[in-house]
Parts: sequence; C-alpha cells; structure tokens
Amino acid sequence: MKTMRLKNFLLFISVVSLASVGLAQEQLSEGPFDQLIIRGVTLINGNGAPPRGPVDVVVENNKIVKVQVVGYPGVAIDPSKRPRLKEGGKELDCSGMYLLPGFVDMHGHIGGVAQGADYDYVFKLWMGHGITTVREPSGRGIDWTLDLKRKSKKNEIIAPRIFAYTGFGQNTKDFNPLNDIPISTPEQARKWVRANAERGADGIKFFGAPPEIMAAALDENKKLGLRSACHHAQLDVARWNVLHSARAGLTSMEHWYGLPEALFEDRTVQDYPLDYNYQNEQHRFEEAGKLWKQAAKPYSEHWNKVMNELIALDFTLDPTLNIYEASRDLHRARRAEWHEEYTLPSLWEFYQPSKISHGSYWHDWGTEQEVAWRENYKLWMTFVNEYKNRGGRVTTGSDSGFIFQLYGFAYIREMELLREAGFHPLEVIRSATLNGAEALGVANKIGTIAVGKLADFVVVEENPLKNLKVLYGTGAIKLTDNNEVVRVGGVKYTIKDGIVYDAKGLLQDVKKQVTRQKQKTGYQIKQPGKKE
Repeated sequence: MKTMRLKNFLLFISVVSLASVGLAQEQLSEGPFDQLIIRGVTLINGNGAPPRGPVDVVVENNKIVKVQVVGYPGVAIDPSKRPRLKEGGKELDCSGMYLLPGFVDMHGHIGGVAQGADYDYVFKLWMGHGITTVREPSGRGIDWTLDLKRKSKKNEIIAPRIFAYTGFGQNTKDFNPLNDIPISTPEQARKWVRANAERGADGIKFFGAPPEIMAAALDENKKLGLRSACHHAQLDVARWNVLHSARAGLTSMEHWYGLPEALFEDRTVQDYPLDYNYQNEQHRFEEAGKLWKQAAKPYSEHWNKVMNELIALDFTLDPTLNIYEASRDLHRARRAEWHEEYTLPSLWEFYQPSKISHGSYWHDWGTEQEVAWRENYKLWMTFVNEYKNRGGRVTTGSDSGFIFQLYGFAYIREMELLREAGFHPLEVIRSATLNGAEALGVANKIGTIAVGKLADFVVVEENPLKNLKVLYGTGAIKLTDNNEVVRVGGVKYTIKDGIVYDAKGLLQDVKKQVTRQKQKTGYQIKQPGKKE
C-alpha cells in the first residue's frame, strides 16, 4: 500500500510542477533595476565585523556601488547626506531592519524523484530562507543541473545561483570516450574528469574509490582548476580517509565520514559488529553514532596533528550537522512545526521507516542510539569549533530531503547547530556567507556586502544575532508587553542578482503546492504506526 501511495505521489508531482511554476515570477519579485537603494538598514556583513547602521546600500545593474553609513542609532538621518535616487531607480525602505549577504548552501540537493520534490518547490523554500547560492553535490544528472543553472543565471526561473558538482562516475554513458564503461583504472578516471570539465561542471562530488583511482581523479581535477567534495563512504574509507583526500587535492569534505578514521590511533577500521551489513540502514547509522569515540581524544597529539595539517592544506569542512540530528532526537525532528504546512506528503512518506529509502533507518531506534549520537555530536562539534578557532574554514550546508530535514528550514537549523558547537553568531553568519563563497572560489563576487560585488542580500526585520530562529520561515515565538503571543521574523526580502523577492510570498506559494498535493491525493501527514 505504501508503494502504491508513493507511486501516485510521484505521478502527481509531475503534474503539480507544471502548474506550480506556481505564482508567476513577476508576482513574487521586482527588478532588476538600473538602480536600487536599500535604505536605513543595520549591516551584518559576512566578514566577522560587528553590526553597523543605519546604512544605505546602492546597487546599479546588479553591482554594489556604494555602502554608506548615513547616521547613528536613535538620531534622525539628514536626508541631504544620503545617496541620491536616480530617475527610474527603486528605493527600498528597510529602516530598522537588518541586511546580510545572501546565504550559501554548500550541500543542496535539488529535490529528488524518490521524494517527489521538484525543483520549483525546493528553490522557493531555499530562496524563502535567504539562500541565494547553492552547491549541488551530485543530483539527477549533469545536463539537468546545468539547464537549471543556465535558467537561474538568466533569472528565467526563481532559483538561487547554482554550482554543479557531478557525482564521480555519474552518467558515464553520456561521457565520451568512456561509453558507459565503469571507472576501474586511473586513466579512465582522468578521462572522466576531463569529460566532466568539458561538459561544464563546476566540480566533482566523490563518495570514495580505490586509492589509485581517487589519486588520479583528484590530480586531474586539480590540474583543470576545478574544486571537489567528498562523502567518504564506509566502503572505501578504510584505505582512503580525509587526510589522504586533502593531500591529493580534495578541496572540501562533506559530513564527517573519513575524519574520525584519519584520527584513529589503535585501529585501522571502524569497530563493526560482526553481523554488520552496509545495506542495512539501521546498522549503518547506528554504528556511525559510535565512531567518534573510537578516534583520538580532543587536543591529543594525533588529533592536533591531523587538524593542523588539514588547515595548512586550506581544506574546508562542510559538516552538515543538521542532517544527522534526528539520530540524537528523533521525536524533535519528526515533530518540527513546519512539516504540516511545508512538507509534501510524498516527501513525508519517503522519510518513514523503510528498508529501501536512504536515511529511513528507524527500524528499531531508541534511547540507547540517541544517547550514543549525543556523545558523537559533542566530539564532532569540538573538532569543528576548534578547526574554526585555528583558522580553518567551516561552511554551512544542509543536505535536505532526507531524515526529516526540509529544504530551507534545515539550513537555518544548521546555523543553530554551529552556534551550539561554539561559534559566535557572527562566526555563524561568516560560515554561511563568506566562507561558502571562498570555498566555491567566488569570494570576489559574493559572500560580503562590498563595492564591486553582486547584489545578493537577505533582509530581516529582527536581529538574527540575538536569535537565529527569526530566520526560519515560521519565525520565532515572542510574548509582547500586552501578554500576547506573536510570531516575529522570517526573511522579508531575498535579493539575488539585484532582483527583490518577497520571501514570505515564496513560502506562501510552497504552502499552496503542499495543499494542492494533499487535496489531490487525499493524504494527510500522519505519524507512523498509528491506526487512524
């Protein structure tokens, strides 16, 4: 019955996607403009600087041309000292609001067939949360992603800026001269890497491979000047961990797989139970929660040595802390308040316990597993925070669409978890903006609000440094002086390429998509194992 429902959802989603390119783009956005002036904001830049304001920011033809302080808090602004609005220009009065650089999601899968999540749904959730740039680390195929990238660049669709990282070995039948031959030699790896670059990809996402193939592929990719990411899957990590990858030229690691293995002192493989089977998702994720305790202790000689070498190699950590959070608190992740209104029924169905769906490992999950994962997080977060403290680059990535993590919302949760790890709120913002731009090699264009850079901004009415929850599309709960419970926050404007998007309008369109699917299928989000 579950399979039948899921097939119906997937059939319906293809119809929804045609109707839902939803509200027309012009109803949700304005611009671009020859001139755009954002007035009266408090600037929270992505470079670690403290807030400053009021500031007027002037954009001309998608380039920042002036960032001008126009006064002092609580003092009336002298109009004669403000930048002048040109004829035909657009003025955005953001007095009392906060302006940040557009957010960079370093691990953003653009939906998925199994989840029934099409790109329009995903993009609006991302843009509704201020995410203006996304790195897709493998998806439905390079041509599909590059087509969306071109449309985004031309602003033909509502979408963040896209960086396409092809899954290593993906679509080999489309790449000459491989002709669908599995990559099994270093020379084949080099040919694939060259073909991937010629196709127009921005980089490669690895999952691991035999050492000689990884070394050849990374070497060739580095020669071509492209960047790379890797999820060091357990199938190859015993012979090739994060340290091997970084030495060979990998520019960033995803999640944390491969890092504890580089920190092993008294073993070379994870302490697998003897009945372990990698195809069993419960085995895979339950044992992963015990891995950090098998690594060198924090601040020990080996721990320090590995960290310092990675930093010296200018290596980037993209931890995606949020995507494993259900492992330490399943109830919290399942009951997140946005699921009812923003999660597609087909996506909710995908999350449920399953022996087939990736990340649906809730076969027998309880207190013991969650306690182990909480310990795992403490050790993991200690490494990530100290890596940042010593000058290492840590970015913000979400990996949404799995394990009860929803696009956009999960990105803000990632920011909260970096805060929990020990980052100052300004360091969190830097991780979400400038660090991502640096890791992608485009810090000259995005990542901070500075003259000469592109007009990618986030405008929010509440101060996110005091409470990151105000960045959620659902906002944050607050009690007024009149003892009234209200919702505050949510991104007000997302500005990408100088185009001003109504962030809350984008999220309203997502809610309508979810409502339409519920009405068509008759499916309502419900809890597993309960008889209705």
